[in-house]
Amino acid sequence: MRLVKLDAINSTNNYLKEMVKNDAAKSWTVVTAEYQTSGRGQRQTIWESDKGKNLITSILVEFDTLNIANHFHLNCAVSNAVFNTLKEYEVPDLKVKWPNDIMSVGKKICGILIENTLRNEWINQSIIGIGLNVNQEMFSKNVPNAISMKNQLKEEINRDGLLIKLVDALKIQIELLKNGSFEELHQNYESNLFQKNTVATYQNTQKLSFQAKIIGVNQKGELQLENLDKTVKSYQFKEVTYL
Repeated sequence: MRLVKLDAINSTNNYLKEMVKNDAAKSWTVVTAEYQTSGRGQRQTIWESDKGKNLITSILVEFDTLNIANHFHLNCAVSNAVFNTLKEYEVPDLKVKWPNDIMSVGKKICGILIENTLRNEWINQSIIGIGLNVNQEMFSKNVPNAISMKNQLKEEINRDGLLIKLVDALKIQIELLKNGSFEELHQNYESNLFQKNTVATYQNTQKLSFQAKIIGVNQKGELQLENLDKTVKSYQFKEVTYL
């Protein structure tokens, strides 16, 4: 692991992409920042983080033979790695919110943003951005559903030690991915799925609200919702929203 520590940067993912562009990074190059001015999450959301409080990191992973058809299993691998790391710290009531947020007691503790470089039908490189709430205790009203490790564990967490544990956990999951253990990755991901088998309210792209329960995620990474009439529909990312 090659570690690059930064004070302030617009985005660790962007910084690592520039390193790759300049041929200055190889697999398992890790970039961290004390503060990020333009952190991004899924759906172009902004990641809020007080300076020096949280773990803001981007990790480069290179692949030889990972087909784009298995992109969701990469998502499973990363989500599982974060989940397992937090479980080791005994963070309570952990769940994976589709597609790749990590929740604790129903609140968001970690966001993940994976950006892939493709070569034909193969994933050549992945930059895995992880924003983990560690020691921040107060969050603005713009992120009312956020929580941190310190909120839960009532103690300060050593972020350097946490990063090492996270990278080690990610290496284990990436090895499973490279070995083709797709079913194991998928099963572990799905077994920890947020709101699985619980009736909840969702909204579709037409802004129509409906009640359904999550019954799983298919091999393409689509969320499978069972409606109250027992019909099942699959949704791609951005086609359905949690309410």
